[in-house]
Amino acid sequence: MVTLRHELSVRTRMTLLAGAVMAALCLVVCVFILVGAHERAMDDRTDTILQAELHVARHISRNQLPSLLPDHGIAALQVVNAHGELVAANLRMLSEPRMASFAPPDDNLIKDRVICTVPSFANACMIVVAIRVAGAGGDWIVYGADLVVPWYIDRSVVIALLVGSALLISATAIGAYRTVSKTLDPVDDIVAELAEITSTDLGRRVPVPDHHDEIRKLAETANLTLERLEAAVEQQRRFASDASHDLRSPITAIRTQLEAAMLHPDEADWTAMAQALLASLDRLEAIVVDLLVLARLDAGAQCDGDRVDLRELVMTELERRAPKARVVTDLGPEAIVDGDRLQLGRLLTNLLDNAARHADSTVAISVRRKGEEAVLEVNDDGPGISPDQREFVFQRFTRLDAARSKDMGGTGLGLAIAREIAERHGGLLTIEDSEKGARFVLKIPVAPADPAR
Repeated sequence: MVTLRHELSVRTRMTLLAGAVMAALCLVVCVFILVGAHERAMDDRTDTILQAELHVARHISRNQLPSLLPDHGIAALQVVNAHGELVAANLRMLSEPRMASFAPPDDNLIKDRVICTVPSFANACMIVVAIRVAGAGGDWIVYGADLVVPWYIDRSVVIALLVGSALLISATAIGAYRTVSKTLDPVDDIVAELAEITSTDLGRRVPVPDHHDEIRKLAETANLTLERLEAAVEQQRRFASDASHDLRSPITAIRTQLEAAMLHPDEADWTAMAQALLASLDRLEAIVVDLLVLARLDAGAQCDGDRVDLRELVMTELERRAPKARVVTDLGPEAIVDGDRLQLGRLLTNLLDNAARHADSTVAISVRRKGEEAVLEVNDDGPGISPDQREFVFQRFTRLDAARSKDMGGTGLGLAIAREIAERHGGLLTIEDSEKGARFVLKIPVAPADPAR
């Protein structure tokens, strides 16, 4: 049953459901119709018997009762006088015993019963109606009987109900199938389009229906997903292209230096070449490390829930760093944030490395709390960054002018990593105006107060 349900399409399931509901509704309606019509038919049959008995009653009241009674349209008629003697009957009941022994009560002139033992009607149930009539010597009783109406009333009624139900069920099933098919046609178009989209043609979009309904929302959501996927794939392609180029540069430099030395081994300055090779390897290692960090960030690496004091983080980092430029600090009260200590340390390291590379002589660091945000600023006194390029520097493998080129030791990934870490911590890393140099400003929501502290 489960397998069959999974194999049936939505159209088929909805059609079967609509047909089943209509079939159940038709069954209930048919039962009500048959019950009501049967009661009405029984009442009509009883009225017919009573009309026939009233004709006989007139003969009794006039003292003109013949021994052989006409049928008057019913199956059986009998008359019993005041002494309980059978004095008249229709032709079929003329030689038969009394068909019933019950009599109407004193407070009622009419009584009816269903009896299945009426003489001359074996294996048949009859509606027997008895009426009390005043006659010679006392009350006479006239019995009239006719066959009980069957539950289906008549075959024509059953056939009409079956045909009508079949037409209604068929019309409902066809209408449901066409309605569901029309509703799901846009879904088929969306599925067909999605099935044809590959990584080489992510610019394609699924068709959007005209009607503002759930399927339109599905199509719009699918298109938004495709747009994000296209942007992510394009970013990955650019990233792979830039990464391959930046990895190739130090490798090519190493190969060139080694090949030149191998051509003239006696003339080569192996010590100087080794130092140059170590510099290239350091650059290669830095690029690989940054690539691994970005890969972990892109994969959605979870942040540890540490409580980090930015002021303490700055002091710890400055203590372990070899000074490349004069550092001026302005550390206010504690500014505690929730986040990953290692990632925030990497963010600070990247900002300090960038500032040290481009500073003329001094790097200024400040930490303060501003409202519900902790603010960290790193400002160098170098050439600065023009306003139109302040967002561009946060892109991966960014190159600006010679003063900030990657040949000065950067990988082109440090600032991109720093912004990624800031955003993962619910913060924002931007470049703001300064009197001289580049001023990087990090804003992160402060951690809620710890009751234990």
